[in-house]
Amino acid sequence: MPKIKNCLYLCILVFILLAMGCSTVPITGRKQLELVPSDQLMAMSADQYSDFMSKHEVITGTPDARMVAQVGNRISQAVERYFRKKNKSGMLQGYKWEFNLIKDPSANAWAMAGGKVAIYTGILKIAQGENGLATIMGHEVAHAVAQHGNERMSQSLLNQLGGVALATALSQQPAMTQELLMTAYGAGTQVGIMLPYSRLHETEADQMGLIFMAMAGYDPRQAVDFWSKMEKKGKKGAPPEFLSTHPAHATRIAQIKKYLPTAMTYYTQKE
Repeated sequence: MPKIKNCLYLCILVFILLAMGCSTVPITGRKQLELVPSDQLMAMSADQYSDFMSKHEVITGTPDARMVAQVGNRISQAVERYFRKKNKSGMLQGYKWEFNLIKDPSANAWAMAGGKVAIYTGILKIAQGENGLATIMGHEVAHAVAQHGNERMSQSLLNQLGGVALATALSQQPAMTQELLMTAYGAGTQVGIMLPYSRLHETEADQMGLIFMAMAGYDPRQAVDFWSKMEKKGKKGAPPEFLSTHPAHATRIAQIKKYLPTAMTYYTQKE
């Protein structure tokens, strides 16, 4: 009987957490779990991002570094304009965009809460210019705007720590909490701890990323070429780290072609 009661109490707790911690993803309108306060998560992300940058070689002053900054700024500014026009600027409150190029041969990129983005030099060889980079940047900005890291970390807290408050988790299990944070953004030692959820996020980021790059004046049709190149790289050996939790290549490209008509409406309306 006690076990049944405990199980019932747990179910009630989970129901309350889910009811209180739901938000809506911009553009797609999908409901998502969000248990971690955004301002707290952004502060944690800023600290972890700064720590990561201090331990890796950040490239500055080169044409590639300037391209990363330029494309990132164009996309983030276009997104901010869009949200202002929709009277939803509050959804980006506290965002302080950073776009850094990291010297690393991996074909990888990731973004953290509040607009902290890292691009690895290895993926620039596949991007081959601004349109390819805009595909990556749009995708990563989409992750940040859609609060995917918060959702993944919320799910992890619920699964691994029983939905305990973040403040309690930080004080009682700080190492695990920090690892959950980095993993949630694809920068930890375990990439994609919840594969089905991660694939959902990646597909959503593809869809939103096409729209975001189009808003910034980059042709979203170029995304097909970029992902085709990523597919070829994957066939030569292990898939790039960037693709570790993505849908199958054929599925992704088919989905992108499906989303293109909508994305093109934003591209043709650019200022």
